[in-house]
Amino acid sequence: MKIKKHSVYVLFILVIFLSLAGCSSSNTSAGSITPKIKTGKDITFFVTSDIHYLAKDLTDGGEAFQKFFNTGDGRELNYIAPLLSAFTRDIKDKKPDVLIVSGDLTNNGEKESHLELAKRLEEIKKSGTLVYVIPGNHDILNPYARGFRGSEQYVTDSINDNDFSNIYGDFGYNDAVLRDSASLSYLAAPSEDVWLLMLDTAKYESNMAAGTPEADGEIRSETFQWIKKCSALAKQHHARLIAVMHHSLMDHGAVTKDYTLNNSRQAIEAFQAADIELSLTGHIHLQDIKSHESGGKTIYDIASSCFGKYPQEYGVLKYSSTGGFDYTTSPMDVEGWARETHSTDENLINFTAYSKDFLAKTSYSRVYFSLAGAGYTDEQIDSMFKTYNVLNQAYYEGKPPANLEEIKNSEGYKLWTSADGATMQKRIISFANSTVDNTKLHIPLNQDK
Repeated sequence: MKIKKHSVYVLFILVIFLSLAGCSSSNTSAGSITPKIKTGKDITFFVTSDIHYLAKDLTDGGEAFQKFFNTGDGRELNYIAPLLSAFTRDIKDKKPDVLIVSGDLTNNGEKESHLELAKRLEEIKKSGTLVYVIPGNHDILNPYARGFRGSEQYVTDSINDNDFSNIYGDFGYNDAVLRDSASLSYLAAPSEDVWLLMLDTAKYESNMAAGTPEADGEIRSETFQWIKKCSALAKQHHARLIAVMHHSLMDHGAVTKDYTLNNSRQAIEAFQAADIELSLTGHIHLQDIKSHESGGKTIYDIASSCFGKYPQEYGVLKYSSTGGFDYTTSPMDVEGWARETHSTDENLINFTAYSKDFLAKTSYSRVYFSLAGAGYTDEQIDSMFKTYNVLNQAYYEGKPPANLEEIKNSEGYKLWTSADGATMQKRIISFANSTVDNTKLHIPLNQDK
């Protein structure tokens, strides 16, 4: 009897254990995975990065603000709110299934900018498009969070990592399949066929102590272990994984320091082990596509251009369960929005020309500063700038200019090739040797999921 009672007791415990294990498995897989897009349905993703949104109440448009954006890198902060309105119009008209924003949501992490942007994203979500975001190097614990009043900048509140996931809870975090305990990374399942590995690659923990935000990025060691769990779960559900992060997975262009992940090689290996074929990134403000092949597997890294900077284009990624992934870019229809809203602002009515001209103006000061004192005449500097400007605009667009050979035979380009090897010279040569159209890509279905 004792043996029988003991056996019954052991059997009873075993049944309870298996039942609990089954419940746990359900909660981490099918029980918590409720994609809105069913299997076999085509999916359209809109992809953008580096919005750098600045709340309306943080600037009076005065001297300090004018100086800030006129001496910047070409970001049109003076029109960031109208740009977002134009983009929202595009989304409502074209009705993509998903919008992905890969970091640097705000100018410099201002709390007010985050809160205002979240309201704007809520409008997009209410129109029927799912929205997923991750932070960039500008967004969290940023000691440069500033407002602009008159001739002065003033310190304003920034946010921490918990604030970020709360503010953007409706844009990925609240509906996450899995959350990473070591970062703000999360796994999203908008579709039964395609899942998003939203990776937090920003380094913000030491920003306040250092007094400056870190620009470089990496995937944390604990996050690599978490990625394995996400991969296993995706494979269990026959879903394809797309990685989304702020920093580049691969080198884009001549400048890589602070832009490409510090541990990019390890990330590529981890992604290939997870059967990830595509990574969507930002940060470098260029439209560019790179690829890496090893072990019979190819992975692509698409860097999106800056939302608020010429040429104001966004990515359109389409998935078909029979054809694979197709990526193109689309210009933001700012001028159409301006006509529809009866704007009287000539810059908005003729925005393409204005934006191109604004990039040229901000670029000129950089070129002049880099060449001043190097023995060039004003005529030579002007010639070199004209070459730089054409190549620079084409590089931001993601495709070479039609007259590339003519440019390479110009006096300005010859002067650049004989320069002293400075960063700007390397950029020019890199621009001139980029002959690939980086605005389109096709990834066929080559693996059964």
